[in-house]
Amino acid sequence: MKKTTKQAWMIVSALTIGMAVFTPHQADATTAKPTNEITVKAEQQVKGTVKSINGDSVTIKGKDGKNYYIGIQKFSNEQIAKMNLAEGQEISVEGSLVQDYSDFYTFDVYKKDLPKEIKKEDLAKLEKLFNQMKKLEKEEKYEEVDKINLEMEKITKPYFLASWVPVSFEEFIKEYGFSEKNIVIKEQDKKQLKAIYEQWIKLEKSGKEDKAQEKFDEFQKILQPYLDALYPPVTFEEYISDMKLDIPADALPKLKAIYKDAQKADKDKNDQLSEKLWGQFDEMIKPYMKPLSFEDYVSDFDFEIKANDKKQLKKLYEEALALDKKGDYDKSNEKWAAIDKILNPYFEANKEILISASKVTIKGKVYQP
Repeated sequence: MKKTTKQAWMIVSALTIGMAVFTPHQADATTAKPTNEITVKAEQQVKGTVKSINGDSVTIKGKDGKNYYIGIQKFSNEQIAKMNLAEGQEISVEGSLVQDYSDFYTFDVYKKDLPKEIKKEDLAKLEKLFNQMKKLEKEEKYEEVDKINLEMEKITKPYFLASWVPVSFEEFIKEYGFSEKNIVIKEQDKKQLKAIYEQWIKLEKSGKEDKAQEKFDEFQKILQPYLDALYPPVTFEEYISDMKLDIPADALPKLKAIYKDAQKADKDKNDQLSEKLWGQFDEMIKPYMKPLSFEDYVSDFDFEIKANDKKQLKKLYEEALALDKKGDYDKSNEKWAAIDKILNPYFEANKEILISASKVTIKGKVYQP
């Protein structure tokens, strides 16, 4: 279970203020899975129905019954917007098979978002670094990947700074959403915030990052009381009301005390204590969490399970839960392993086939990168 959401601070990013600093995406090697080991042409056409959309990718249920993950990263953001993708839509895709999710992120995709003013020699350096980064990702050398990301940022940042047109203070403060909760910033505070914001912009523009950060910390300190009003802390009662828990009355006071202490540690920015307390809280409520019914457990699977397998799975699932409740984890692990053994062939058969799209047809309209 994840710990309770910390206070939702306004995330101030370069993108928010109109300066897009792009760094290469680090693929998670532990989650990226290769495509089905089946015979598929290098270039192929897929027809089917859109199941889900996630920015620059689409999952499709093919007319052949297979699942496809379609990368549309080659297309411009404007083209993707014009496609007006929607779940349930009929779609036709032509493209090439790729072996891993990280393979969608090529240098051509990366450079789409670079400023047009970038010099050829800098572009050549970036391509060399990008290819090194991809190689290190495959080798799971993520510390070295981070170093290359920093090298690439050193090359690109001056270009982004040169083309950056910051939003006005009024637009910037509006993004926080104070007006939606009728929170009014005092005139004196607003005047001070505007002056700090303008100083911060100058420091960012001149590349003085440390001083810029100090200035923004000053900005945030003045704004903090308004953020506290915008995002009041979630009470213990509100938090547990959203969870399926069966907590006895005598356990509530201790849980509530740890919950409050953890919130205070968050507010004090005491990360070490916060992590420790939330860990204790999670462990304390774990025995009171109501397990999913077998029906709810299998309802998330995107495939039909044979009747005999389902019957066996239900028996194993209920036995595993009972053993977990008793704390007999050695025996329950054996049951979970038996469940995995039955389910793995289903997951294998329904694995997504990965395709990098070079042509998309929707409602008779054809899109090409």
